[in-house]
Amino acid sequence: MGELSQEVDDLLYGDGQFNFLDEFNTQGSQFDGLSQNTQDNPYDTTQGTQDGTQDDPRSQLSQEPVVSLLDQTTAELQFDDLDLNQEFEPPYDIKELPEHYCRYCGIHSPGSVMKCRGDGKWFCNVRLPGLPSSCIILHLVRAKQKEVSLHPESTLGEITLECYNCGQRNVFLLGFIAAKSDSVVVLLCRICLSNNALKDSNWDLAQWQPLIEDRSFLPWLVKVPDAKEQMRSWNITAAQVNKLEEMWKTNPDATLEDLEGKAGPGSEDDPQPVMLRYEDAYQYQHVFAPLVKMEADYDKKLKESQSQENVVVRWDVGLNKKRIAYFHFTKEDTEARLAPGDELRLRLNSSAYADLSGSDEAGWSAVGHVSKITANEEVALELRGGQQLGPWDINHGFQVEFVWKSTSFDRMQAAMRTFAVDDTSVSGYLYHKLLGHDVEPQTIRSTVPKHFTAPNLPQLNHSQVYAVRKALSNPLCLIQGPPGTGKTVTSATIVYHLTRQNQGQVLVCAPSNIAVDQLAEKLHKTGLKVVRLSAKSREAVASSVDFLTLHHQVRHLDTPDHQELQKLMALKDELGELSHVDEKKFKQLQNSTERELLTAADVICTTCVGAGDPRLQNFRFKQVLVDESTQAAEPECLIPIMMGAKQMVLVGDHCQLGPVIMCKKAAKAGLHQSLFERLIFLGVRPVRLEVQYRMHPCLSEFPSQSFYDGSLQNGVTLNERLYAGIEFPWPRPDMPMFFLNSTGAEEISASGTSYLNRTEATNIEKLVTYFLKSGVKPYQVGIITPYEGQRAYICAVLQRQTTFSHKAYEEIEVASVDSFQGREKDFILLSCVRSNQNQGIGFLNDPRRLNVALTRAKYGLIICGNAKVLGKQFRAQPSLWVNLLGHYKKYELVVEGPLSNLRQCHITFSKPMRLPSRYFAKGPIGAEVGQFDDEKRDQMDMDYYRGGGAPAASSTNGMGPGMMAQSMAPVQAPSKYFNGPSMYSQSGSLSASQRSERSQASMDRSKRKSKNLRKQGGTSQSQGSAYSSPEEVQEWLWGKHDVPGPMSKEDQKETGARKQKQVLRKAARSEGGRSTRWTTSGGRRAHPKNSRRHSPPKPALSSRLGADLTWPSLGDL
Repeated sequence: MGELSQEVDDLLYGDGQFNFLDEFNTQGSQFDGLSQNTQDNPYDTTQGTQDGTQDDPRSQLSQEPVVSLLDQTTAELQFDDLDLNQEFEPPYDIKELPEHYCRYCGIHSPGSVMKCRGDGKWFCNVRLPGLPSSCIILHLVRAKQKEVSLHPESTLGEITLECYNCGQRNVFLLGFIAAKSDSVVVLLCRICLSNNALKDSNWDLAQWQPLIEDRSFLPWLVKVPDAKEQMRSWNITAAQVNKLEEMWKTNPDATLEDLEGKAGPGSEDDPQPVMLRYEDAYQYQHVFAPLVKMEADYDKKLKESQSQENVVVRWDVGLNKKRIAYFHFTKEDTEARLAPGDELRLRLNSSAYADLSGSDEAGWSAVGHVSKITANEEVALELRGGQQLGPWDINHGFQVEFVWKSTSFDRMQAAMRTFAVDDTSVSGYLYHKLLGHDVEPQTIRSTVPKHFTAPNLPQLNHSQVYAVRKALSNPLCLIQGPPGTGKTVTSATIVYHLTRQNQGQVLVCAPSNIAVDQLAEKLHKTGLKVVRLSAKSREAVASSVDFLTLHHQVRHLDTPDHQELQKLMALKDELGELSHVDEKKFKQLQNSTERELLTAADVICTTCVGAGDPRLQNFRFKQVLVDESTQAAEPECLIPIMMGAKQMVLVGDHCQLGPVIMCKKAAKAGLHQSLFERLIFLGVRPVRLEVQYRMHPCLSEFPSQSFYDGSLQNGVTLNERLYAGIEFPWPRPDMPMFFLNSTGAEEISASGTSYLNRTEATNIEKLVTYFLKSGVKPYQVGIITPYEGQRAYICAVLQRQTTFSHKAYEEIEVASVDSFQGREKDFILLSCVRSNQNQGIGFLNDPRRLNVALTRAKYGLIICGNAKVLGKQFRAQPSLWVNLLGHYKKYELVVEGPLSNLRQCHITFSKPMRLPSRYFAKGPIGAEVGQFDDEKRDQMDMDYYRGGGAPAASSTNGMGPGMMAQSMAPVQAPSKYFNGPSMYSQSGSLSASQRSERSQASMDRSKRKSKNLRKQGGTSQSQGSAYSSPEEVQEWLWGKHDVPGPMSKEDQKETGARKQKQVLRKAARSEGGRSTRWTTSGGRRAHPKNSRRHSPPKPALSSRLGADLTWPSLGDL
């Protein structure tokens, strides 16, 4: 859902950073100043004349399909010469304008305006300085209209643009094509272009071009007015366009004059942005509550406005004897996204139902929930209750509407209220940490397990063991899990050991149902009693852990004490409903059984919103783990924490996709920032998992360099990731990846809100067919594209192929980047889509989205895109694509041509830029942490910034260090990782000499640093880190050093002896009778004074801070 919202911004504003709610004059136009003469148009399909001008077809279009071309020259399309001495003319007076004036800017030349047939308003084809799209395109997208007609006095006359072959009037689908005789042109839609019946016609289908180019209609179709008329047009901003479109929904006759006095950006309408620190929970609630309400209102408005008419339905009856309606719900036509569990209303406003029912009722409606969505996008809607009478014999004329539910937003608001008023909702320590107060660190004296690996789970590596240790011994722990590093296994292991601490049940949450199911499955393997709590609306949705769900266990609880409940369930299934007395008895028995099962569980797994389920109202959880916490908005993550948490573990990766916030105002104010990321900005030290087990070593190199400071190590060797048995033309067989350059132009999709690229779609189809011919199974291939328009077009292209059966192509998953997060495929094909001269690449430049796209493949990755466009370095934002293409270019993996004859693409890219360390920081907190990089680096975990979550050479459970991926190439010095014919040693790790050199260099640097500190009278705070000062960390971030090697044996012995002495001292002190248990006492929270540097009160003065956990003594620290 979040991607489509950004697609609209991309379409209208190019760079993907501007939206209608901003009032800046830089949107999209930052690319207009780029020189177009320095580059050829790589996707120009027309033939130019000798003088360089284009022979654009300009025809007298009429209702006849084929017409003669007009004798018209390009000179007519140029601006008239301006007389600079001429007296300035004022802007247009709206009272003097004809009816066909542009409602945005006032331009009214008959040949330059078009009529929107949906609302009857006129708009021009001018791209004004304040708007990156022409007025007519801007209105069509905003108003969700698709049909236009020309003015009667225009050169082409009063006609409605439509396809000659099928009558399609969607202008975003229309294009023109010249006959082979070059004497006539005809309009055809993109759908008919693929019609085999037209291939024998007298038209050159290869020359088809869309009517919309560069976000404007072609100038031979709708003229560009002269400069004099443009100078008299009104200056309208994007924010005014947005407000005007909103006013037209209630007042169709509103004009720009009606906007006077309306609140603009920066007024009291804009919410207060989120903060890094809060004085107390009341201020926290005061800031976040309006943002959650704003998101709720937007979500409600969005879903209630989305509906589809004339839906064709086929009926079926499920095993539970409930009616199921199957129909197709077009994703591209709606901004809202369907998912299993969503509620829809099915309507039939037809006299046919009145005849069927024998009553005077004019319609029928029923509410149900989506039980599944098939591969061909067919939705299964299971109707609620026992439907005895209905239009089961009618298949046409239905309407589908969304049913909005406020449950998730209500629970967020309730969690924030609880945070503010309930002293027992969370421990005092976590209370102050969540607010960003400076408090003394606390530790938990838990029982350290002898073996960290949990039963029936894979053996842990050194960084995973380090993460488990940290989680067990700290009341607040952040664990960053880069792609393929085993976050789920680590989380399950932590939960397993938490249950062994005898602190009660453990609550395990995640923002998505898929993540919860995966974690519940891992926990079940360890032998724990797991209950998966699902929402009532999702109980009929199939899941991989159905046997763990609460409703499934209640239904199959076959004991003598529950026989009455089983009988009532069987009776309800048979009859559809129970009598009032039986229904009351059934509810009582069901509630008591559910409470019984929940109480007996070791672990309860649910979504973050599900933690607010009334069935958990009387439960308290001292230990809470939130997986994928970076994908949850902060108020959403707060719901499980407010269940009495005293020990909290957040697992996620802020370098991947974050929460999806639909409301632009709320996102701009900071609601898109996760709690995980804010805590990192506050100085909470995260532990990074370092060994990845998913990708081929060559695939992990660039993500490691660009997103994780070169810290990722490879847990798989080259030989383990060479897919045997297939013959594929990889440019380098030892490196299964390449960038396939294509120059086809991007086009606006049928919805008008997205993009597609036909050339890339054709290349994707050829690659898929080649893979299938080589023996790769369809389910092993995944196609990722950021744009919904391209996703739909690729699916259509694959379905037209006849090389293999349609079923084979249907099994190939084509999805967005968001849909692929947390998942993997053996081979990934990435279609970039964007290919233009001056519109930029939109949200393709989002580093988090690029990180996810590049890290889904196990055995091979192919990127399809326009290297010249993606390789541009824009002034507005450093482009990570420049670094990526430079990386591929270094290994001669930027290629072009057919698969049978791939050749290197000789394109010179800009010099790679060193990206700032705060490249991922966005929103209002991003401005505050701008100074954080330079001033407060010493508050952060130095090991985190250089990737050292655990000592690189530590060995646990028999596991040695993983295989280090080389750091910071090509951003800095060229990597030696791939030098020579043997790129990797057989084990996949660095050679012995390299390890020795790096280890010695690390030791020398550490000694020099310690010596300098002794000279200055200071002491080191690095705890084994090779770098601790802000200057050294800054040098590391800018790539001035190589990755420190493993610790030497002498360092390991010294560190081990020192830690052993600390453990013995702590054990001796613990014999004095100090409590290692939590207490439930709690009073009013002690709050530090209004200085963030003020020390917290002493334990004796605060029951919340002193009684919850044992404070360490100065000797412990």
